[in-house]
Amino acid sequence: MFLICLDCHGSIYKGHSPKRMKNAMLEAVSLVLEKLLFMSNFKFFSSGAPGEDKAGNTLYEINSFLRGDVLEVPRTHLTHYGIYLGDNRVAHMMPDILLALTEDRGLTQKVVSNKRLILGVICRVASIRVDTVEDFAYGAEILVNHLDRSLKKKALLNEEVAQRAEKLLGITPYSLLWNNCEHFVTYCRFGIAISPQADKFCENVKIIIRDQRSVLASAVLGLASIVCLGLASYTTLPAIFIPFCLWMAG
Repeated sequence: MFLICLDCHGSIYKGHSPKRMKNAMLEAVSLVLEKLLFMSNFKFFSSGAPGEDKAGNTLYEINSFLRGDVLEVPRTHLTHYGIYLGDNRVAHMMPDILLALTEDRGLTQKVVSNKRLILGVICRVASIRVDTVEDFAYGAEILVNHLDRSLKKKALLNEEVAQRAEKLLGITPYSLLWNNCEHFVTYCRFGIAISPQADKFCENVKIIIRDQRSVLASAVLGLASIVCLGLASYTTLPAIFIPFCLWMAG
């Protein structure tokens, strides 16, 4: 069986050398790490997980917020959004696994922990809930109506924005790409549900798929899985179809 691999200059070599196979596998691993690093530099998701290391005692100028304002909390790898309702109350969408396990409002109304949030994302269950400004921001900096400038869209009247948010309070399906907190806020603020963060993620997935080295990486990893796990349907089929799909999509 011949192994086809590319060197750093794009040349094609054919041969049986284990050394070349090893180099190809190292190149594949390197590529995967490169892609992960590439993706980690972008704020893809909008999930609102409070950082464990936040002090939670930051003072906010609540009197400067107007009912219907969009509050934006930038974090390390995400940006969370909410609608200010007045009286130190913020409506925002939060994934929460407890919503699928209990109807006890005494439990579900407590500040959502990271574990509850992550499991809620996996189970695709969330709620549009009301928290205090402090609990919403969890010690992070708050930007006000930053989306108005970044999206360059005309906002609805603040009172209409707040009323839209209040009508949507309650349990809702959750999706990182199709129904996250940014979709909720942009619907309330501009009348159309969009998520630039999710769009940016999809664009970068396209870049990865169109990179022909991804085909090589998936083929080498598929071959490695067959070598390590044996020739079986659960190793052979992915080893064939994943590179083929990447090749066609590219």
